[in-house]
Amino acid sequence: MSRLEAKKPSLCKTEPLTSERVRSTLSVLKGIIASCYGPSGRLKQLHNGLGGCVCTTSQSSALLRNLSVTHPILKVLTSSVQNHVCCFSDCGLFTAILCCNLIENIQRIGLTPTTAIKLNKYLLGLSISYLKSEACSCRIPVDFRSTHTFLNLVHSILTSKPACMLTRKEIDHIGALILKAFLLTIPESAEERMVLGKSIIVPLKGQQVTDSTVLPGLLIEASEVQLRRLLPTQKSSTLRVALFCASLSGDFSNAGEGTLVVHYQVSLENAVLEQLLNLGRQLVSDHVDLVLCQKVIHPSLKQFLSEHQIIAIDRVGVTLMEPLSKVTGATPIGSLYPIVSTTYGSVKDVRSARFGSKYFFHLLPNEATICSLLLCSRNDTAWEELKLTCQTAMHVLQLTIKEPWVLLGGGCVETHLAAYIRHKVHNEAEAIVRDDGCSQAELHIATEAFCSALESAAVSLEHDGGEILIDMKYGHFWSCPADSASVGNWPDTLSRCGCGLYNSQEELSWSVLRSTYHPFAPQTCLPQAASGSVSNLTVDSFTAKLSGLQVAVETANLILDLSYVIEDKN
Repeated sequence: MSRLEAKKPSLCKTEPLTSERVRSTLSVLKGIIASCYGPSGRLKQLHNGLGGCVCTTSQSSALLRNLSVTHPILKVLTSSVQNHVCCFSDCGLFTAILCCNLIENIQRIGLTPTTAIKLNKYLLGLSISYLKSEACSCRIPVDFRSTHTFLNLVHSILTSKPACMLTRKEIDHIGALILKAFLLTIPESAEERMVLGKSIIVPLKGQQVTDSTVLPGLLIEASEVQLRRLLPTQKSSTLRVALFCASLSGDFSNAGEGTLVVHYQVSLENAVLEQLLNLGRQLVSDHVDLVLCQKVIHPSLKQFLSEHQIIAIDRVGVTLMEPLSKVTGATPIGSLYPIVSTTYGSVKDVRSARFGSKYFFHLLPNEATICSLLLCSRNDTAWEELKLTCQTAMHVLQLTIKEPWVLLGGGCVETHLAAYIRHKVHNEAEAIVRDDGCSQAELHIATEAFCSALESAAVSLEHDGGEILIDMKYGHFWSCPADSASVGNWPDTLSRCGCGLYNSQEELSWSVLRSTYHPFAPQTCLPQAASGSVSNLTVDSFTAKLSGLQVAVETANLILDLSYVIEDKN
């Protein structure tokens, strides 16, 4: 077919970061993301002008998924952050803010991209080495004999999501449920390679948050009539289960393409129904007690199974197939051919359950690590945000098994790390320059840009015009309310640092963050009793935060290294 229009040449732009339009767009994106950061972050409402759902959120996963960006540089940045969130669930906003800050700072100081990238890589390596070292005073080990650190981690995640609209009582309740659900997914017998189970979130909107609960096994929604018809009696022994991923409706949706040849006087409907009934007879002879089908079961087959005291549940959906396979131990059956007995599974019991106005089949497993988190909320918007938050918290708890550490939150790790890097570079500048082949001036400029980017990420936590301080002993983040800032009278004005570990009554001195002060060595090696003495610490996921730091710097380096952007306009 001939072209109706001549092909347009590709649009080639050199040095994209020198464009004022690109810089202003990057600044706007940073402003949107930074204003969402932290417990007092501002909510964003995203919707399509042509209609559709309205999303109200402050979470990076929902924000970036619904935010439309067109410039290639912004697409690189948002894609990197989204990939990080897909892998680690948390610290997406921190990653995006730090990346934007670093790009802006490097552009402002005027270093060549090659030099800036090389020094950024060195400073990133220095940061990660310190955060992973025993000397780091922002890293707290997770004690698996206690729930203290786990609850602090979950509470920190819940309080940082204002769109969930939770009270303190509700945060405590949901936090305890998330931890209980996490513990239910851990197998009792640890083998060489431990495989965690899964927690399924079941929606129940219009109820109070405190009505939420966790149950072992799976909940499958059903009508009251269905429950009464299918569960007339209770069986005392273990129930044998057949799990079908194929349709048992008798239709020809899976026949494929092509012509279907049917012999004269042959009824397709009767032939398929006879095949379904033969399948039912095999299920009866194999002493199956429960049939679960992802799709639809033909009414005649349902009636046949019911007459033989077999419970048949259809339309369970593709989402529950993997959890059902784990709960029952059954292999999903994808055809109507004779079934091999090894594909069957079992459950301890099937019961009826009612929560609010909804009815459920409750499948109780023998020993499976599957549980159901029945999540309640007052409205759709808060429920969607709470669901995302619970999924994040569950994933973050799972990450602590591989790396059993948490980092102090509330901006303290950023300011502490910036103080450590400044002091390290100030004392060892000659050795660093000798190894990396740059001048001391370039090193100090790049270090200031890197540390300032970290501090700006911490400053993004303050949204009400308060004064941000750093103490000269620990290097922690302190926020002073705007209406009570009084230079020289900090002990009476401040209460606790951002993470909550230290209070203002200790012998501390403060400086306004990002003001000029002599580099100092923040105290390292956190005292063992310090973290245990505070009931409510704000902490972050160690694994997610380190990945976020690495992704932010590497993405900034990638964008700084771009010389051309070539766009195909066809």
